[in-house]
Amino acid sequence: MRTVIIILAGFLLWGACVGVIRLVSGSPKTAMFVFLGLWFAAAAANMWIGVSQAGYSVREELPIFLLIFLVPAAAAVLVNWKFN
Repeated sequence: MRTVIIILAGFLLWGACVGVIRLVSGSPKTAMFVFLGLWFAAAAANMWIGVSQAGYSVREELPIFLLIFLVPAAAAVLVNWKFN
């Protein structure tokens, strides 16, 4: 359940990035790159917490990291490619 919540937070962050970039009249591609950088950092921080505090190994956390990062990132790239 925690993974689903974090993925949903990724979609919310993506929407926030698009909204802020549109307010400052930037391009949608800029919003995508800003989102990808922020989301990678957030997903990596989540993985670090899982390894350092929850006691999981990197091998156990890596698939979760990939899922958490790639689902919103792939959606952002696909929408940017398709509509811009």
